[in-house]
Amino acid sequence: MTDLKALATYDDFARLDIRIGKVVDVQPFPRARNPSYRVGVDVGAGRTMWSSAQITNYTPEALIGTFVVCVCNLGPKNIAGFTSELLILGAKDADGKVIVLSPRSGVAVGEPIF
Repeated sequence: MTDLKALATYDDFARLDIRIGKVVDVQPFPRARNPSYRVGVDVGAGRTMWSSAQITNYTPEALIGTFVVCVCNLGPKNIAGFTSELLILGAKDADGKVIVLSPRSGVAVGEPIF
C-alpha cells in the first residue's frame, strides 16, 4: 500500500476526461521495453484511441469487447515509436499483475466518469 498523494481540487479532477471505453483491437507490441499490447479503445462519438498498455496477463481475446475506464486527455506519448493517446486505468493485484478497471454493470461507451 502506498501513501496518499497531496490534496487535489475538484477542478484538477474535472479537467481529466475519464470515460468508459470498449476494447476493439489488441495487437502485440514487441518493441515496448516492458511486456505490453497496443490496444484500440472505442471512446464514443465514433472515435477509437490507442494505448500502450502493460496488461499482457490477459489474452487479446479476453480483452476484446471489455469495457474499461480510461483517461482520454493526457496528451499523446511516444512509446517505442508508437503514439499512445490514452491511459487505460488499472491496479496491481497481490501478484503484481495489472487488473483493468471496469464498470460493474452496463454503461454506455463514452460515458464520462464523475
